[in-house]
Amino acid sequence: MSLAYLPSPSQGVWHLGPFPVRAYALCILLGIVVAVVITQRRWVARSGRAEDVIDVAVWAVPFGIIGGRLYHVITDPQLYFAPGRNPIAALYVWQGGLGIWGAVALGAVGTWIGCRRRGISLAAFAGAVAPGLVLAQAIGRWGNYFNQELFGGPTTVPWALLIDPGNRPAGTPDVALYHPTFLYESLWCVGIFFLLIWAEKRFRLTGSRVFALYIAAYTLGRVWVESLRVDDVNHILGLRLNVWTSIIVFLTAVAFLIASRQSGRPATDPPAALPAEDNHSSEAGTGR
Repeated sequence: MSLAYLPSPSQGVWHLGPFPVRAYALCILLGIVVAVVITQRRWVARSGRAEDVIDVAVWAVPFGIIGGRLYHVITDPQLYFAPGRNPIAALYVWQGGLGIWGAVALGAVGTWIGCRRRGISLAAFAGAVAPGLVLAQAIGRWGNYFNQELFGGPTTVPWALLIDPGNRPAGTPDVALYHPTFLYESLWCVGIFFLLIWAEKRFRLTGSRVFALYIAAYTLGRVWVESLRVDDVNHILGLRLNVWTSIIVFLTAVAFLIASRQSGRPATDPPAALPAEDNHSSEAGTGR
């Protein structure tokens, strides 16, 4: 065993009387709070109202959690519906298992609903929320640390993660140290946060292009992180399913960045509030 390594937490659940307090849930909640605070500051700087962010979050957060869980269960059904498994465990979100792609997809639907109800520009809001969203991901990944899950293959690097025997993949060698992929992804997301802030000012990116840059940068790092992980997932043509998803989403985001640059769109965001006629149409339940 390496002389230097990262220890794993001795527990990820504490009890306040009969009520369990789970580190995984706390990391998710802290990430949400940080994302809301950052987005509020950015949104107000764009002439929006701080309360807009709370109202949109009321829709986006539940949609995102449901979407994240659905993606996880659909892409890894064997974890819950194979012989000997407990299908009810598919509802146990607190035990881990939120797919980012489902969270972003359904979270975007919730954001769209919230923006329509508030009469604000979805494109501008997307640009305001992107840095806070990726920082929330960086914080949320620490929930995997407390759950001792989603780690990489065996390694002897000084920052290797010590994993308890009960959490190691079945059939693996008697090796205690693994790549801390939760940490790699967390640091990558922090780097994306600073990249977005810098690129937005340097290249005067519009809201939708800021969000596309976030997607492109995240998926690039996710391919690398996925290639290190050893958890049991489905594969297609020898590659993990999330690798294929990351490649497809990355190419889509890059194509959007290229196409929007060549389309001659203005380099500034639209006003935070939609024009009066759009506000009226959203209240009437009709859309463009």
